[in-house]
Amino acid sequence: MAVLSIAWVFSAYSRDLPDTETLRNYNPATLSRVYSSDGRILDEFVRERRIFTPADEIPDVVKWAFISAEDKNFYEHQGFDARGMLAALVEAVRSRGENVRGASTITQQVMKNFLLDGSREIERKIREIILAYRVEQTLSKDQILALYMNDVFLGANSYGVTAAAQNYFGLPLEELSIAQAAFLAIHLKDPNDYHPVRNRERALERRAFVLREMFQNGYITQEEYDTALADPLDTVQGGQLVSVRETIPPRSYFTDEIRRQLSGTIGDEQLFGGGLTIRATVDPVLQASAAQALRDRLEEYDRELEIYWGPMANIPQEQLVDEPTWRAALAELQLPRDIAGWSLAVVLQVGDNSARIGIEGVPDDGDGQFLTVDDSRWARRPTSDGRPGARPSAASDIWALGDVVMVKAITTNDGVFERWSLRQIPAIQGAFMAMDPQTGRVLAMQGGFSYQASVFNRATQAQRQPGSAFKPFIYAAALDNGYTPASIVVDAPIEVRTGDGIWRPQNASRKFYGPAPLRTGIEYSRNLMTVRVAQDIGMDVVAAYAERFGVYDDMPEQLSYALGAGETTLYKMVTAYAMFANGGRRVEPTMVDRVQDRFGNTIYRHDQRQCYGCFEDLTPEIEPYIASNTTQIMDPVTAYQLASMMRGVVANGTAASSVGRLGVPISGKTGTTNDAKDAWFIGFTPRIAAGCYMGYDNPTSLGPGASGGALCGNMFAAFFRTMMENHGSYEYPVPAGTRFVRIDRFTGERLPDDATGEYVVTELFRDGEEPAYGAYGDFVDGGFAMGRDLLIYGRGENETGETVIIDGQETVLPPAPTFGGLSSGGLY
Repeated sequence: MAVLSIAWVFSAYSRDLPDTETLRNYNPATLSRVYSSDGRILDEFVRERRIFTPADEIPDVVKWAFISAEDKNFYEHQGFDARGMLAALVEAVRSRGENVRGASTITQQVMKNFLLDGSREIERKIREIILAYRVEQTLSKDQILALYMNDVFLGANSYGVTAAAQNYFGLPLEELSIAQAAFLAIHLKDPNDYHPVRNRERALERRAFVLREMFQNGYITQEEYDTALADPLDTVQGGQLVSVRETIPPRSYFTDEIRRQLSGTIGDEQLFGGGLTIRATVDPVLQASAAQALRDRLEEYDRELEIYWGPMANIPQEQLVDEPTWRAALAELQLPRDIAGWSLAVVLQVGDNSARIGIEGVPDDGDGQFLTVDDSRWARRPTSDGRPGARPSAASDIWALGDVVMVKAITTNDGVFERWSLRQIPAIQGAFMAMDPQTGRVLAMQGGFSYQASVFNRATQAQRQPGSAFKPFIYAAALDNGYTPASIVVDAPIEVRTGDGIWRPQNASRKFYGPAPLRTGIEYSRNLMTVRVAQDIGMDVVAAYAERFGVYDDMPEQLSYALGAGETTLYKMVTAYAMFANGGRRVEPTMVDRVQDRFGNTIYRHDQRQCYGCFEDLTPEIEPYIASNTTQIMDPVTAYQLASMMRGVVANGTAASSVGRLGVPISGKTGTTNDAKDAWFIGFTPRIAAGCYMGYDNPTSLGPGASGGALCGNMFAAFFRTMMENHGSYEYPVPAGTRFVRIDRFTGERLPDDATGEYVVTELFRDGEEPAYGAYGDFVDGGFAMGRDLLIYGRGENETGETVIIDGQETVLPPAPTFGGLSSGGLY
């Protein structure tokens, strides 16, 4: 009768049970990792820190430890352990309910965790036993064990044995010792109660129990047991071992932008729990160079202001009583720690001419570490109007007890330490970005001085006015609409009627230079020539070009936009310039080469080009090739002409004193907005397109004399030095149906083919468009009569007076008069 009753109970509870077959397709939430182009881990995206490991890759010693700790009869029972259940019942009765221990097998726990809830009702227990029996008929013992060992929580934000091995010991699973495997197994019971530092003795006792079980179950020898028992329990938490996570760089603007973009395309659930392998496009060497170039230039500008913005925080005096206390207080502060070469420090004593400091990560020797007033004379407190105040004469003028500041070790050229120097995060910000113009792969991106100080990515999120950096799109549209490099454009006053009155744009020099070749307009960033060209071809054409290159989504057809009055991002501008560099082909920027799921299947690949003949038997007659699938959005001839003229910006024009000093043929354009609120430089070669901007987050003038060439040009030059050694050819492919012609770069006159001199420039023309010998290109007068006596040639910004040619004679005229003031729309 009892047997029939039990059979009826099990039959009744067998209805409507979950299907155990679903466990075959178990896909736990596992962390996703970002890798650099050279295979280094850059970042992890995770909510539950879990790394899935298949059954055949879990070492036996780890399996033995878990079985010994939790279910020593695991390989013998059929899902539930009747003997274990009976023993637990007997013990509970003998202790009158004081010692109630679980009798669930590993298989039962898998059922509870995966298919049932965690309640302790008798109904759930019966269902658990039934399911455990069923799954034993479906999966192998090792498969069940793998499900358990990958899912279980083991403390320290570790889900599964592989993550736990890394978190506690900084090791891959296969390198764990017997003692370390046993330590992981102790967390199956109360995972938060066996911290290796806070609960060390309790953890050692429990580990000894697991080791004893492993020995008694025949998994380890007496010698192995004795050795493991004597292991000192060195862990990451105790500071004896290095964490795997410490070898991963801190999150950066690059990896955070990957997170932001992938969240929008594949979703957060897949990104943070899908176990994805993400191959980033970043070049670690170029990324480090870009970050350092941006930081150096921002810091240089900030230091020239001679304003100290104050401490980053202050630690109360009662927490400065001894070294362990102030170090603990400093470690708890959420402050930037991602600035190479900089460290956090706290002021421990303030003397007359120096302050003693304690530095995070630097031992405090008997002599102490100091900041001196002599080294910090620049650190003047700002006045109420934001100007630098009095120069400090005593340490108390700069520091107070408990101030938390940034410091940098100053060394000699031989690397010998000299002193500690005060540093601060600049108030000015900026961004830098570099990409491969042929593929669109973003090679470097730095969205600000420090990601940990400000996560706002100024390369992709900051909407800024590009100023004259927009002008190449005017000239590109002109070259595609009848202009040639020899076209002559008048540089003279112009008035534009707007809804707000008369707009009178001016050149940055406040001068007018008369007619000049198209090249001169872009080399010297002539506003009046640019506006006149934009008027001639029409702002509808200009807007269409800007939208085609992705600079704007819907550009207003307003003439002020010709001088960069609209707002866009550095990300869009560098991408657009990349299309100048690659011959006018559309390129889609990407920060990810490939994304693979946990099984190695590719779910995203940026490069969709097809390789023909690559997977066939190669013969001398058949050469494999990769076919381009990009769209031509600009005439290749125009792209070549524009790149050539923009080389003149670097060689002769507004970037000559910065980027031009590199001595290599780089094409580029500076940009400085009205009141110098934004400073830009974007440059390119056939191999790379890169750009930067500087400006305050709340746009404010950068001061008199600030310009894109001086500020961002030097930043670009510092970055590009990293590229120069392995750059390769700087030459662009010459489009078919063209010819080279020698032109006077000042007058635009066609010169003999053997002409030489500083005034000679070689321009590319479409066949049939080149001017005759001694002739000029087409004139764009904008309403000015082009008579015989018109001033044909103005040498430019470097002359004190106006040098012109009248009837073939060179004449110096007094400076031209000015016409009105620079309006809000006039950018340069």
